Amino acid sequence: MGVQAVRPDRSGPVVALRGIVKVYAEAAIGVRALDGVDLRVERGEMVAIMGPSGSGKSTLMNILGCLDRPTAGVYEIAGRDVAHLSDDALAEVRNRFMGFIFQNYNLLPRMTALENVELPLIYRGMRGHARREAAEAALAAVGLADRMRHMPAELSGGQQQRVAIARALVTQPEVLLADEPTGNLDSHSGTEIMALVQHLNDGGITVIMVTHDPRIARHCHRIVQLSDGRIVGDEPVAEPLRAEAEMTGAHA
Repeated sequence: MGVQAVRPDRSGPVVALRGIVKVYAEAAIGVRALDGVDLRVERGEMVAIMGPSGSGKSTLMNILGCLDRPTAGVYEIAGRDVAHLSDDALAEVRNRFMGFIFQNYNLLPRMTALENVELPLIYRGMRGHARREAAEAALAAVGLADRMRHMPAELSGGQQQRVAIARALVTQPEVLLADEPTGNLDSHSGTEIMALVQHLNDGGITVIMVTHDPRIARHCHRIVQLSDGRIVGDEPVAEPLRAEAEMTGAHA
């Protein structure tokens, strides 16, 4: 089954999980990392996922990002069940529907910022000139028009994360999955990244973010709490923080 299986259904949630179970076999004992998770994320939401170490956050993000399959349950993207697709079909879904931001940036050190951003488009089969133009536009959109030819080691942590965001954006994803996107950054750089992520969300991209930082989570519309593989809390944020306003206040 190819990407046509996840053609967007605008009438429903962008992602929906029902009864998701994930069991990892360790020796003769099965470790239940997720235990009947139900989660619905509407198009255009910005949702934070929180929980202690071992709560199942990473497993849940891997399933949401089509990097792993559940042992049981239904995972729908835009109304289509993708829980048990083949590896090739899951890779196609990831490349065409998802964007990823990681705590450690995951940039290739021997490639320039521009070349790193081009990578997802190479996997799509996009030709050189169009690919280069799209990557340049993505880097300009995150404020790095003057850093395109720099290697990752020549960039600050905040700049490297902006490259990673540009790489996630260049495929025009519907869902942006962010795993501790500010975890390796100082507070100022972290606020800048949150301002950028909120700007992308304002433009219609759905954001699902894992964070251990309650203050970062308060920039989202909802906070989902995990414990022992189960959702134990799912509450709206009454007045989400606005990172851009925080930056303005800091410079006032």
